[in-house]
Amino acid sequence: MTPVHPARPAPAFTFKDIDGKTQSLSQYRGKVVLVNFWATWCPPCRAEMPAIEKLYASMKGKPFVVLALDQGERIDDVFAYMGQISPSPTFPVLLDNKSQAAHAFGVMGIPSTYLIDKQGRVVAQAIGGRDYDSPAMRNLLKHLMQ
Repeated sequence: MTPVHPARPAPAFTFKDIDGKTQSLSQYRGKVVLVNFWATWCPPCRAEMPAIEKLYASMKGKPFVVLALDQGERIDDVFAYMGQISPSPTFPVLLDNKSQAAHAFGVMGIPSTYLIDKQGRVVAQAIGGRDYDSPAMRNLLKHLMQ
């Protein structure tokens, strides 16, 4: 991921997840948040999703959360896709139906991923697919969780 200097406040957002539960970025203040903008039709998005789940699972019990924001798709399509991924995501998958958060973050293409620190600031970003289940990523997260 590329550092963002200076860190900037993360745009606020509130969406329903695929279980119908309302999720807001603000409810995770005090945790490090990985926000991933993606879509089921995007091959690099599909390729990185299992690695994001492995990273999330490896950080269980730590002040870390993943929020995956699907861009403009029907809930039925997103829900069906989730059942095809192995391992299946256990982090919240939100429906950014009109790409409102994507516009607020300045997303130019997907997948795009932003790392938000415990104070709610965007401190790193990545455009394009990545292997998030890596020692470098875990070290970055551990540093941000201190």
